[in-house]
Amino acid sequence: MDILGIIPARFGSTRFPGKPLTEIKGKSMIQRVYEQASKANLAKVLVATDDQRILEHVQAFGGNAVMTSSHHQSGTDRCFEAYQLQETLFSYVINIQGDEPFIKPEQIDLVADCFRKPATQLATLIKEVKSHEELFNVNSPKVIVNLAKEALYFSRQPIPYCRNVPIEDWHLQHTYYKHIGIYGYRTDILEQITQLPPSGLELAESLEQLRWLEHGFRISTAVTTLETFGIDTPEDLLKVQAALAED
Repeated sequence: MDILGIIPARFGSTRFPGKPLTEIKGKSMIQRVYEQASKANLAKVLVATDDQRILEHVQAFGGNAVMTSSHHQSGTDRCFEAYQLQETLFSYVINIQGDEPFIKPEQIDLVADCFRKPATQLATLIKEVKSHEELFNVNSPKVIVNLAKEALYFSRQPIPYCRNVPIEDWHLQHTYYKHIGIYGYRTDILEQITQLPPSGLELAESLEQLRWLEHGFRISTAVTTLETFGIDTPEDLLKVQAALAED
Protein backbone atom coordinates (compact mmCIF):
# COMPACT_ATOMS: atom_id res chain seq x y z
CA MET A 1 0.00 0.00 0.00
CA ASP A 2 1.13 3.57 -0.67
CA ILE A 3 1.49 4.77 2.91
CA LEU A 4 3.30 7.89 4.05
CA GLY A 5 4.69 7.72 7.58
CA ILE A 6 4.88 11.17 9.19
CA ILE A 7 6.61 11.99 12.48
CA PRO A 8 5.43 15.37 13.82
CA ALA A 9 8.26 17.02 15.79
CA ARG A 10 7.89 20.37 17.56
CA PHE A 11 10.80 22.02 19.33
CA GLY A 12 8.75 24.08 21.78
CA SER A 13 7.21 21.43 24.03
CA THR A 14 5.84 22.98 27.23
CA ARG A 15 7.02 20.18 29.50
CA PHE A 16 10.22 19.33 27.61
CA PRO A 17 11.57 22.01 25.22
CA GLY A 18 13.89 20.67 22.52
CA LYS A 19 12.74 17.11 23.18
CA PRO A 20 13.25 15.76 19.60
CA LEU A 21 16.96 16.63 19.71
CA THR A 22 17.58 15.07 23.13
CA GLU A 23 20.29 12.43 22.95
CA ILE A 24 19.60 8.86 24.02
CA LYS A 25 22.66 6.65 24.08
CA GLY A 26 24.43 8.43 21.23
CA LYS A 27 21.43 9.21 19.01
CA SER A 28 18.77 11.90 19.13
CA MET A 29 15.23 10.92 19.99
CA ILE A 30 13.96 11.93 16.55
CA GLN A 31 16.64 9.84 14.82
CA ARG A 32 15.67 6.80 16.86
CA VAL A 33 12.00 7.23 15.97
CA TYR A 34 12.87 7.78 12.30
CA GLU A 35 15.05 4.66 12.12
CA GLN A 36 12.39 2.50 13.75
CA ALA A 37 9.69 3.84 11.41
CA SER A 38 11.93 3.19 8.41
CA LYS A 39 11.87 -0.54 9.23
CA ALA A 40 8.08 -0.66 8.77
CA ASN A 41 6.31 -1.30 5.47
CA LEU A 42 5.93 2.34 4.50
CA ALA A 43 6.50 3.94 1.09
CA LYS A 44 8.19 6.93 2.72
CA VAL A 45 9.03 8.28 6.18
CA LEU A 46 9.02 12.01 6.80
CA VAL A 47 9.60 14.30 9.78
CA ALA A 48 7.23 17.28 9.89
CA THR A 49 8.67 20.04 12.06
CA ASP A 50 8.31 23.73 12.82
CA ASP A 51 11.95 24.29 13.73
CA GLN A 52 15.00 24.80 11.51
CA ARG A 53 17.27 22.98 13.98
CA ILE A 54 15.21 19.81 13.78
CA LEU A 55 14.94 20.08 9.99
CA GLU A 56 18.71 20.39 9.57
CA HIS A 57 19.41 17.62 12.08
CA VAL A 58 17.13 15.14 10.28
CA GLN A 59 18.65 16.02 6.92
CA ALA A 60 22.15 15.62 8.40
CA PHE A 61 21.52 11.97 9.31
CA GLY A 62 20.01 11.35 5.86
CA GLY A 63 16.33 11.56 6.74
CA ASN A 64 13.45 13.24 4.94
CA ALA A 65 12.05 16.36 6.61
CA VAL A 66 9.73 19.22 5.77
CA MET A 67 9.06 22.55 7.47
CA THR A 68 5.46 23.14 8.57
CA SER A 69 3.59 25.93 10.31
CA SER A 70 4.23 26.75 13.97
CA HIS A 71 0.53 27.41 14.54
CA HIS A 72 -0.88 23.88 14.33
CA GLN A 73 -3.00 22.80 17.29
CA SER A 74 -2.33 19.08 16.83
CA GLY A 75 -0.08 16.52 15.20
CA THR A 76 -2.98 15.65 12.92
CA ASP A 77 -3.03 19.15 11.47
CA ARG A 78 0.75 19.09 11.02
CA CYS A 79 0.51 15.73 9.24
CA PHE A 80 -2.04 17.08 6.79
CA GLU A 81 0.13 20.06 5.88
CA ALA A 82 3.16 17.77 5.43
CA TYR A 83 1.09 15.48 3.21
CA GLN A 84 -0.05 18.43 1.10
CA LEU A 85 3.58 19.45 0.55
CA GLN A 86 4.43 16.10 -1.07
CA GLU A 87 4.80 15.83 -4.84
CA THR A 88 3.66 12.18 -4.70
CA LEU A 89 0.08 11.28 -3.81
CA PHE A 90 -0.46 8.74 -1.04
CA SER A 91 -3.66 6.94 -0.13
CA TYR A 92 -2.85 6.69 3.57
CA VAL A 93 -0.90 8.54 6.24
CA ILE A 94 0.34 7.12 9.53
CA ASN A 95 1.08 9.61 12.31
CA ILE A 96 4.00 8.24 14.36
CA GLN A 97 4.66 9.86 17.72
CA GLY A 98 8.01 11.67 17.82
CA ASP A 99 8.52 10.97 21.51
CA GLU A 100 8.47 7.15 21.33
CA PRO A 101 12.06 6.28 20.36
CA PHE A 102 11.48 2.56 20.86
CA ILE A 103 8.34 2.19 18.75
CA LYS A 104 8.34 -1.21 17.09
CA PRO A 105 7.98 -1.47 13.28
CA GLU A 106 5.48 -4.27 13.87
CA GLN A 107 3.18 -1.83 15.63
CA ILE A 108 3.25 0.56 12.71
CA ASP A 109 2.51 -2.33 10.37
CA LEU A 110 -0.48 -3.35 12.53
CA VAL A 111 -2.02 0.08 11.95
CA ALA A 112 -1.22 -0.13 8.23
CA ASP A 113 -2.90 -3.55 7.99
CA CYS A 114 -6.20 -2.03 9.15
CA PHE A 115 -6.43 -0.33 5.75
CA ARG A 116 -6.53 -3.65 3.94
CA LYS A 117 -10.25 -3.35 4.67
CA PRO A 118 -11.54 -0.75 2.18
CA ALA A 119 -14.12 0.59 4.65
CA THR A 120 -11.46 1.68 7.19
CA GLN A 121 -11.42 5.45 7.67
CA LEU A 122 -9.08 5.85 10.64
CA ALA A 123 -7.01 3.37 12.62
CA THR A 124 -5.09 3.18 15.88
CA LEU A 125 -3.56 0.73 18.35
CA ILE A 126 -4.84 -0.59 21.67
CA LYS A 127 -3.26 -2.81 24.32
CA GLU A 128 -4.85 -4.83 27.09
CA VAL A 129 -4.58 -3.29 30.54
CA LYS A 130 -2.87 -5.63 32.99
CA SER A 131 -2.93 -3.80 36.33
CA HIS A 132 -5.09 -1.67 38.59
CA GLU A 133 -2.51 1.13 38.53
CA GLU A 134 -2.48 1.23 34.74
CA LEU A 135 -6.27 1.20 34.58
CA PHE A 136 -6.63 4.22 36.85
CA ASN A 137 -3.77 6.26 35.36
CA VAL A 138 -5.48 9.35 33.90
CA ASN A 139 -2.46 10.01 31.67
CA SER A 140 -3.11 6.72 29.88
CA PRO A 141 -6.42 6.97 27.97
CA LYS A 142 -8.61 3.91 27.83
CA VAL A 143 -10.80 2.85 24.91
CA ILE A 144 -13.88 0.70 24.63
CA VAL A 145 -14.53 -1.09 21.34
CA ASN A 146 -17.41 -2.84 19.64
CA LEU A 147 -17.36 -6.43 18.39
CA ALA A 148 -15.79 -5.26 15.12
CA LYS A 149 -12.93 -3.70 17.14
CA GLU A 150 -14.03 -0.18 16.26
CA ALA A 151 -13.63 2.44 18.97
CA LEU A 152 -16.82 3.45 20.75
CA TYR A 153 -15.27 5.93 23.18
CA PHE A 154 -11.98 7.04 24.70
CA SER A 155 -11.67 8.20 28.29
CA ARG A 156 -9.06 9.02 30.89
CA GLN A 157 -11.25 7.16 33.37
CA PRO A 158 -11.78 3.39 33.26
CA ILE A 159 -14.94 2.41 31.45
CA PRO A 160 -17.13 0.41 31.78
CA TYR A 161 -17.93 0.60 35.49
CA CYS A 162 -17.82 -2.90 36.98
CA ARG A 163 -20.78 -2.95 39.33
CA ASN A 164 -20.49 -5.01 42.53
CA VAL A 165 -16.76 -5.64 41.93
CA PRO A 166 -14.01 -4.05 44.08
CA ILE A 167 -12.20 -1.46 41.95
CA GLU A 168 -8.85 -3.16 42.51
CA ASP A 169 -10.27 -6.21 40.72
CA TRP A 170 -11.88 -4.49 37.75
CA HIS A 171 -9.04 -5.42 35.38
CA LEU A 172 -9.55 -9.07 36.39
CA GLN A 173 -13.30 -8.95 35.80
CA HIS A 174 -13.36 -7.22 32.41
CA THR A 175 -10.95 -6.84 29.48
CA TYR A 176 -9.91 -3.19 29.42
CA TYR A 177 -7.76 -1.62 26.72
CA LYS A 178 -5.50 1.39 26.84
CA HIS A 179 -4.87 3.55 23.80
CA ILE A 180 -1.47 3.60 22.06
CA GLY A 181 -1.15 7.00 20.40
CA ILE A 182 -0.36 6.13 16.80
CA TYR A 183 -2.93 7.04 14.15
CA GLY A 184 -3.59 6.00 10.59
CA TYR A 185 -5.74 8.07 8.24
CA ARG A 186 -7.16 7.52 4.79
CA THR A 187 -5.98 10.75 3.18
CA ASP A 188 -9.44 11.94 2.14
CA ILE A 189 -10.59 11.41 5.72
CA LEU A 190 -7.50 13.22 7.04
CA GLU A 191 -8.50 16.28 5.05
CA GLN A 192 -12.04 16.15 6.41
CA ILE A 193 -11.14 15.82 10.09
CA THR A 194 -8.76 18.77 9.96
CA GLN A 195 -11.76 20.94 9.03
CA LEU A 196 -13.79 19.94 12.09
CA PRO A 197 -14.31 22.35 15.00
CA PRO A 198 -13.41 21.15 18.52
CA SER A 199 -16.17 19.09 20.11
CA GLY A 200 -17.62 19.02 23.62
CA LEU A 201 -16.32 15.54 24.41
CA GLU A 202 -12.86 16.43 23.13
CA LEU A 203 -12.70 19.52 25.32
CA ALA A 204 -13.97 17.62 28.37
CA GLU A 205 -11.41 14.80 28.16
CA SER A 206 -8.68 16.67 26.25
CA LEU A 207 -8.55 13.85 23.70
CA GLU A 208 -8.54 14.89 20.04
CA GLN A 209 -9.86 11.56 18.74
CA LEU A 210 -13.20 12.17 20.47
CA ARG A 211 -13.80 15.01 17.98
CA TRP A 212 -13.72 12.47 15.17
CA LEU A 213 -16.08 10.05 16.90
CA GLU A 214 -18.49 12.81 17.90
CA HIS A 215 -18.70 13.90 14.25
CA GLY A 216 -19.53 10.36 13.13
CA PHE A 217 -16.18 9.05 11.85
CA ARG A 218 -15.17 5.45 12.57
CA ILE A 219 -11.86 4.48 14.17
CA SER A 220 -10.70 0.90 13.64
CA THR A 221 -8.35 -0.57 16.22
CA ALA A 222 -5.70 -3.27 16.21
CA VAL A 223 -4.50 -5.00 19.37
CA THR A 224 -0.80 -5.00 20.15
CA THR A 225 0.91 -7.02 22.87
CA LEU A 226 4.05 -4.89 22.68
CA GLU A 227 4.60 -2.12 25.19
CA THR A 228 5.52 1.43 24.23
CA PHE A 229 7.16 4.13 26.28
CA GLY A 230 6.59 7.78 25.46
CA ILE A 231 9.02 10.37 26.80
CA ASP A 232 6.96 13.36 27.90
CA THR A 233 9.21 14.91 30.55
CA PRO A 234 12.91 15.10 31.50
CA GLU A 235 12.09 12.65 34.29
CA ASP A 236 10.89 10.09 31.73
CA LEU A 237 14.18 10.52 29.87
CA LEU A 238 16.19 9.84 33.03
CA LYS A 239 14.28 6.58 33.55
CA VAL A 240 15.02 5.47 29.98
CA GLN A 241 18.68 6.37 30.24
CA ALA A 242 18.97 4.46 33.52
CA ALA A 243 17.34 1.39 31.99
CA LEU A 244 19.62 1.50 28.93
CA ALA A 245 22.69 1.85 31.15
CA GLU A 246 21.77 -1.44 32.81
CA ASP A 247 21.67 -3.31 29.47
